[in-house]
Amino acid sequence: MDQIIALLLAHDYPILFVVVLLEQLGLPIPATPVLLALGALAGTGNASFPAALLVAMVASVVSDLTWFELGRRRGRPVMRMLCKISLEPDFCVRRTETAFQRHGVGLLLFSKFVPGLNIAAPPVAAMVQMSRARFLAWDAAGAALWSGSFIALGYMFSKQIEKIGAFAVHMGMASVLAIAVALALFLGWKYAQRRRFLQRLRIARITPEELYRKQENGEDIVVADLRHPLDFDYDRVKVRGALRLLPEELEKRHGEIPRDRDVVLYCNCPNEATSATVAMQLRRFGITRVRPLAGGFEAWRTGGFPLDPTDSATLESQSG
Repeated sequence: MDQIIALLLAHDYPILFVVVLLEQLGLPIPATPVLLALGALAGTGNASFPAALLVAMVASVVSDLTWFELGRRRGRPVMRMLCKISLEPDFCVRRTETAFQRHGVGLLLFSKFVPGLNIAAPPVAAMVQMSRARFLAWDAAGAALWSGSFIALGYMFSKQIEKIGAFAVHMGMASVLAIAVALALFLGWKYAQRRRFLQRLRIARITPEELYRKQENGEDIVVADLRHPLDFDYDRVKVRGALRLLPEELEKRHGEIPRDRDVVLYCNCPNEATSATVAMQLRRFGITRVRPLAGGFEAWRTGGFPLDPTDSATLESQSG
C-alpha cells in the first residue's frame, strides 16, 4: 500500500491520464478514486488543481473522440459492440438513444456521471451527424464538469482523504481484500440480475430465413419495427413490409394489432431484449401469435433479405 501511494506521489499526472483514458475507453478501471486522490494532493500542496483538471480533461476527450470517430465510420456495429461489454447490454443501446433524444447535445454535459452512458454517448452523437467541432466543445465541457467535480471534492476533503489513506496503509492487505470483495459482490449481483432477465426473455424466436420463406409464400404476417427513432432515421431502411410500433405506445396502440395473424417483432438490441419484452406484453393483451426476429434487424440486413425504404406507415394502415 505504501508503494501505491509513493507511486501516485511520484507519477501523479501520468497515472491520472492513463487511468482516465482507459476508463473512458471502456475498461473496468475506476478513475474516480484517482481523481479524488489528485484533488486531495492538490489540497495538501503536493499537486496542482489546474494541472490535474487539464490532464483529466485531455485524457477524457481523447478517448471520447476515438469513440466518436468510430461511430462516424462504423455506426451501429460500434454501438452493439459497446453494449456487449456493458454490465447491462440488453438496454444499453435504447437507453442511450432515448437519453440523447430527450436531452440532445446537453447529454454530453452529464453523461460521464452515468456508467455506460459515458462510453455510448460519443458514437450516438456521431450517428446523429453532430459536427466534430460541436462535439468537442460540448464533450470538453462535460469532461471538465465530471473531472472537476471529483477533483474539487478531493480538494475540499483532503484532510479526511488523507486520514482514510493513512488508515488503508495501516490495514495493509486487509483493505485491498475488502475492496476486492465489494467489487466481486457487485459484479456477482449484476450477473445474477442479468441471468434472471435472460430467463424471463426465453421466448421462441423466428429466424430471418423462416420469415423470408413465409413472406415469399404469401402468408399474411404483421412485421413490426420496434427500433428507436434514431436507429430508424439512421438506417433509412427496414425489413420488407415492416410497420412502426414504438414500445412506449403499446398501451394505447395494442388494439391496432390483428389477433388473427402471426406477428413478428424486431429491434436492434442485444438478445432481442426489446422485442422479447414487447412480445410478453402483447401476450398479456391476448396476442399470442407473436415472436421476436432472431438477431433483430442486423441479422435480416446482413442475411441479404429484402429491405424497404423507411416511411411513415403505421400498424393501423395494415390492420385496416
